[in-house]
Amino acid sequence: TCRLAQSVTVSGRAGGTVMWKSKRTWALGAALSLMAGLTLVSSAHAVGTVIDPVGGGAFQLDGNPKQSVPTGTAGDDWDNVCHQVLATACPSVSNTTGATAVSWVAEANPNSSIFTGGGSKDPQNVDQWAWKDGAGGLPDKDNLEHSFAARYSQTPSATCPSTGPNNTVFPTCEVLYFGSDRFDNSGDAQQGFWFFQKGITLNGGAVGGGTGFTGTHTPGDVLVISDFSNGGATSTITVYSWTPSCTKAASNTPVPGTCGDANLLTLGTSTAANCVSATIPARFCGLVNPSNGTVAPWAYADKTTTGTTHPVNTYLQGEFYEGAINLSALGLGGECFANVLSETRSSTATTSVLKDFVLGGCGECGSRITTVPSVGAGGVSIGTGTVSGVTDSATIAVTGTNTWTGTLQYTLCGPFAAASTTNCSTGGTAIGSAVTVNQGTTMPVVSTPAATVSSAGRSCWRAAFTSGTDGVPHASDPADATATNECFTVNPVTAGVTTSASASVQIGSAIDDTAHLTGTANQPGTPVINPTTAGAAAGGTITFRLYGPDDATCATVIETSVVNVSGNNDYTASSGTLSGTLGSLTPKSAGTYRWIANYSGDLPNTLANTANACNGTNESVIVTPNTPAISTIATSAPPTGSPLGTAIDDTAHLTGTANKPNGSAATGTITFTLYGPNDATCATAIETSVVNVSGD
Repeated sequence: TCRLAQSVTVSGRAGGTVMWKSKRTWALGAALSLMAGLTLVSSAHAVGTVIDPVGGGAFQLDGNPKQSVPTGTAGDDWDNVCHQVLATACPSVSNTTGATAVSWVAEANPNSSIFTGGGSKDPQNVDQWAWKDGAGGLPDKDNLEHSFAARYSQTPSATCPSTGPNNTVFPTCEVLYFGSDRFDNSGDAQQGFWFFQKGITLNGGAVGGGTGFTGTHTPGDVLVISDFSNGGATSTITVYSWTPSCTKAASNTPVPGTCGDANLLTLGTSTAANCVSATIPARFCGLVNPSNGTVAPWAYADKTTTGTTHPVNTYLQGEFYEGAINLSALGLGGECFANVLSETRSSTATTSVLKDFVLGGCGECGSRITTVPSVGAGGVSIGTGTVSGVTDSATIAVTGTNTWTGTLQYTLCGPFAAASTTNCSTGGTAIGSAVTVNQGTTMPVVSTPAATVSSAGRSCWRAAFTSGTDGVPHASDPADATATNECFTVNPVTAGVTTSASASVQIGSAIDDTAHLTGTANQPGTPVINPTTAGAAAGGTITFRLYGPDDATCATVIETSVVNVSGNNDYTASSGTLSGTLGSLTPKSAGTYRWIANYSGDLPNTLANTANACNGTNESVIVTPNTPAISTIATSAPPTGSPLGTAIDDTAHLTGTANKPNGSAATGTITFTLYGPNDATCATAIETSVVNVSGD
């Protein structure tokens, strides 16, 4: 992969760095045509001599891929790039000494990833290209084995200028180096390199009898065609820029400022672009290995590898190519890359049919950004109905380009369920307007306006940077959308509920319970983030449950009353809707009755609040039994008396009884006891009569 990225480090209360991808990607495309018969053209620059007419010595453009001198003394080479990307492929060297981007890709199968279909040409958009695997029939000279690229940011100098067309000055001299090797050198082979601004993949649908690419060209993509002829003595390089409005000129001769072909604007051309003999400073150059036996630093075998005559891991003349381009000198110093694609082609013409290719990643071409919310994962109570003053901030620094500008937009998502893992990757509410940011000596710190959340739950921030450096807005991916420090929890309010049962009563009287609801928060405003409309008073219900008589464990509910809630207030069981077996709040049996009251909650208030457990304070009421009245009168009384032999009797008048719990009349017995004659102290009963009772 090519590990170039605009890096944005964001400082905040918690600090840290996470990846944020900006679609503001840039591309350099290079199509380079080689002739297999390139030979040494100058005895002053033998193989292994360190030359770099484009980058002032950052890299070794010497016709071989191995570093000729120790690291750090005279530039890197492709073995350093290989080691940095895949150390096991080139284990005997170190990483590069300052490359801001590296790419090294090995083609695993000689029959893999070849172009197909008539639309696979450079002037056509990428979505018209098609490819297939395992088809065979590809000429060996067109078969690529490895593709590689590296980028360096150099201090401007006479040998590495940073001034482009129209005297545009870039802070650094940005140099891109690229190369490849192939399976065979028998015959001419034209080769190309594309560096795409936007990501390109191989996951497209069916196109032209093969599989399509995903992605398209972006205005500003660059194509470089390099033609080596006369054994390498003549080297012509022409640079084109992808320009959709460009119409092919009448002449096929490249002229800067004119269209070399449809969609391809000519940026520059040179007939003396061999790195060995190029004038210093050069805007671009290229060369191939000039002789047999050049050693490959990675596993390599070509078509004719045999024993000692042509050992493994060595190149025949013209099988290895490398080149460079000064991006700053061409006005491209602010560009970065998303993908690199190396290709072979049937001729040097821009309309030639494309053949083999190797596609590799080239970094994210974006920003690194970390944002820090003002409230953390521990959560915050929503208090009296809203949490205000919730903010986010970011410090932005961009690397991978020297001239940049753009806008930063914050978004707040949620609230989600407290246990949710949903983040703010999409959707949400924009907090404030997009803030314009630019590079400078002091990295800009961008804070959000304060947001207000009026509902409990988990909320998450997202920061999005849209680059405007090229004058075209590029959509950005969420920054830190999945990071845990970008989400915070607003805790629901725990409302206060106290209860008190009515005083004890005699059986036959109604009982009641009162719940005192306090500390509730209003319902969410509209919207729940930055509400413009205040929310209504807390809703929900209070459920009263009655147990008894003498149900000490509250095992069986005999009556239920549900009361609707509207904010803080006192609510009674008698004002609710009854749904129990008693049918009223008037007990039918004496004993101890117990109440339990629950508040259901209503976000942002707690979903469940049990005010009292069984036998809670002030939640018991005693129903006492009735005391009936009884009066009696005998059938005869002094002084008249009754004649001897006449029956006597007594009458008891029973009043004040209550019906039994099942509704029937009170039962029991009245016992009459007779004493005499003349037993003034009622010492000895002479007769007893027991009468069953049925009510008064």
